[in-house]
Amino acid sequence: MTESLQTMRRRADFLACARARRQGTKGMLVQGRDRGEDAGIRVGFTCSKKVGNAVARNRAKRRLREVARLLLPDHGRPGWDYVLIGNRDATADRPFEDLKADFLHALRKLHR
Repeated sequence: MTESLQTMRRRADFLACARARRQGTKGMLVQGRDRGEDAGIRVGFTCSKKVGNAVARNRAKRRLREVARLLLPDHGRPGWDYVLIGNRDATADRPFEDLKADFLHALRKLHR
C-alpha cells in the first residue's frame, strides 16, 4: 500500500488532533484521530521552542518527516490524521532506528 501523504497546514486540523488520542514515546509524542472519511492519510509536524533553537527544531522536524515518509504509507490508516511532536534532545539525538521503532509502537497503541 503506497498511499500518498498529505501535510496538514491548518491550525484547526492540529487542534482537532490535540483533542484526540495521543501516545508518548522516548523520541516523540504522536497524536492521532480518525476523521471518519476514507480519504488519504494526513500528517503534521511540530516542535516547540523547548526543543531548542531554530537549528535544533528544524533538525528534529526533518527526522520526524523522514520517519513519517518511511512508515506511514504502510502502517498508517486511510482517513486518519497524525501529528508528530518532537521532544527536547530526544528527537534530534536518538538513533534513527530507535525513532522508527518509537513511531511504530505509538501507531500500534493509537490504533487499538
